[in-house]
Amino acid sequence: MSSLPTLSDLIATHARLTPHRTGVRDRVRSLSYRAWDERASRLANALLGIGLRPGDRVALLGWNAIEWLELYVALARARLVAVPVNFRLKGPEVAYIVQHCEARAVVAQDDLCEVVDGVRGDLPVEAGRFVRFGRGQAVGWRDYEHLIAAAMPQAPSMSPAAPPAWAPPPTAAAAAPDLAALMYTSGTTGRPKGAMRSHQANALITWATALEFGLSARDTALLVMPLCHANSLYFALTFAMLGAPIVVDDRRHFEPEAVLRLLAHEGITFTSLVPTHYAMMLDLPTSVTAGLDLSRVGRLLISSAPAREATKRAIMALFPNGRLFELYGSTEAGWVTLLRPDEQLDHLGSVGREWAGSGPVRLLDDAGQEVADGQVGELHSRTAYAFDGYWGDAQKTREALRDGGCSVGDLARRDAEGFIHLVDRKSHMIITGGENVYPAEVEAVVAAHPGVQDVAVVGLPDPTWGERVTAVVVPRTGHALDAAGLDAWCRDRIAGYKRPRAFRFIDEHAMPRTATGKIQHRLLRQRLAEVEA
Repeated sequence: MSSLPTLSDLIATHARLTPHRTGVRDRVRSLSYRAWDERASRLANALLGIGLRPGDRVALLGWNAIEWLELYVALARARLVAVPVNFRLKGPEVAYIVQHCEARAVVAQDDLCEVVDGVRGDLPVEAGRFVRFGRGQAVGWRDYEHLIAAAMPQAPSMSPAAPPAWAPPPTAAAAAPDLAALMYTSGTTGRPKGAMRSHQANALITWATALEFGLSARDTALLVMPLCHANSLYFALTFAMLGAPIVVDDRRHFEPEAVLRLLAHEGITFTSLVPTHYAMMLDLPTSVTAGLDLSRVGRLLISSAPAREATKRAIMALFPNGRLFELYGSTEAGWVTLLRPDEQLDHLGSVGREWAGSGPVRLLDDAGQEVADGQVGELHSRTAYAFDGYWGDAQKTREALRDGGCSVGDLARRDAEGFIHLVDRKSHMIITGGENVYPAEVEAVVAAHPGVQDVAVVGLPDPTWGERVTAVVVPRTGHALDAAGLDAWCRDRIAGYKRPRAFRFIDEHAMPRTATGKIQHRLLRQRLAEVEA
């Protein structure tokens, strides 16, 4: 084998070695590795049979479901490019992504077909290349199961030497033969960008993940985060590489009690969640948690937002054998830093040090010079599994990939022991009265108040100061909060110019978030500005 194995290769291997072992399951369905492999082959043939050619992009729109895992394998097998689309997007946002990557087909879950139908006339997709999976029927859509049933079960014969039948933009040329997916960023700083992920990068990140977490074929993963996002994709790839079972939580919304019961009853040994998920499980009454055996859960990942000491201690208490990891990464760079279990409480506020096999993180000032320890600089990572650039955007690619490093605009500082502390995104920085204020720093102070469940800090236009520091707070259930109390809390904990000048109180469901739970500061700022206008 002259190249690293793709996801298609991995599933074919396990179908041969452990054909009857469970590969993936959800609440009602289960596929052995043999069944997974055969359905992926049928699907690959079916997609090629409707006129798609190697290199064509296929937009995928759906909630968490087994079909995601079938599609990722089938697309790799047919040498098609996966374009996962966030199920929360509205019609015009979906249309932008499909247009931008010039997708040649769309595969959507039944109750999301309506979103696509609303913009179908704007899409560069021929009739007959819209495929629907799930229950029910939809006019103008091919049925996913019918396509699979009618297709050949053998893997399609693909000549490695055959060039892809498409002309990529200049920034995609180098990655074209190995292009696995276009992962569109969440768009928190503007229009989403298509990060080009190669099969080689995806293979490398699986091995690094298994190494750092100590995973094996004896483990079982629970995937809760959306499979349209890099987090769940990378872990799905890792467990597929190992030939280990994958459990997909296919509920449309996070249900803390249901997830906790899955962890207790399905033999789960690993899961990845955001702090909000853990907080919701920790808020469950003891009448629910007391009877659950969570002793098998050995590895827990927390990411996407900082977690407080009290939260970490409570997680460790709930999962008696759980080893807690915290990571920092991005769609573009993959995993960058890891805070390991033995470092959790000694390095609070840090996202750890470099991942296995990574080069040193460089923190650079605006002139491209490394800053001293303790100083804030733009974080540039060096990983073997970074992306190959942004689809059709040479300028953004040059900004992200410089001198062998990868940056997504995050600001950080390094302490004397080499631990990285995220400060904020450049684009989130507030400039008030000529002073730079990093929202994440203010959020950490406000979030430490026992009555605060969540907080986001944004800058709003101010005629005197340029921008006014504003904190949007989700109160914890059972706590009475007011602006005066929070201002008093902040007064002795943060510099005056950083203190919020206004507090807004909202319900948890009103906080705009990405599919992985990250707060959308840009959207929140826009909403508040419109209210004040």
